[in-house]
Amino acid sequence: MNDEKISVDNRDYVGALASGLEVLSAFDVQHKKMTLSEVAQITGMDRAKARRLLLTLHALGYIAKDGREFRLTPKVLRLGYAFNASNDHLDVVQHYLQSVTSELGESCSLSILDNDEIIYLVRSSAAHRLMSINITPGTRLPAAYTSMGRVLLAQLSAAEQKDWLARAQLLEHTDNSIVDKNRFVNMLKDVKQQGFCVVDQELELGLRSIAVPVFDYQGKLLGAANISTNSLRVSMQSLIDKYLPALQDAAKSITAHAK
Repeated sequence: MNDEKISVDNRDYVGALASGLEVLSAFDVQHKKMTLSEVAQITGMDRAKARRLLLTLHALGYIAKDGREFRLTPKVLRLGYAFNASNDHLDVVQHYLQSVTSELGESCSLSILDNDEIIYLVRSSAAHRLMSINITPGTRLPAAYTSMGRVLLAQLSAAEQKDWLARAQLLEHTDNSIVDKNRFVNMLKDVKQQGFCVVDQELELGLRSIAVPVFDYQGKLLGAANISTNSLRVSMQSLIDKYLPALQDAAKSITAHAK
């Protein structure tokens, strides 16, 4: 089999499986427990369909039921463990991200693109907390307003970027947020050309980050790595002069050792 994706109207597409995974994905930090009505609303399914899927996942042990509320069980960790076990390079990534944190005292992460969001795969956390939410592997953030997201979007082809922007919503999280799509496209061109991206307080005030793409030894894109910091503590000049070289060195080391 090749890596070509099939469309939803393809006869090999299993809609029930896709819907079940959609229900599992509906549970997150903001929705740790949900009622049937809440699951139906978030997924856009009718209550009858959502109920059947929830009860099936409950029977399989992936979802627990507490009164009217549903929640994920530890069994879902098997899916994440299988991913980690089949991606040996993540241990290499963790090692070099931790070296950046040790050197600079800042959090360092690697993420991949998933439609309109990035998913954190590896995280080396600093002692201080930067965001209003606790970021761990599996955390999702809007790709448009994170340095890692923009680096990953910049790696897409022009056609892929056009399709992405056609469906994307550019929201004003802060006064600094880019909401004009033409400006966003030009920004992605600059990111691709310079090989890194800085996002300054566009997602949260005070949050400043810098990211670079990370490839394996064959040139395959593994994701994007970033350093996140506080705008009051680290200047833009320091971010470029000190933090960027450390991040680029880590990315090169990952490339050399990610087999």
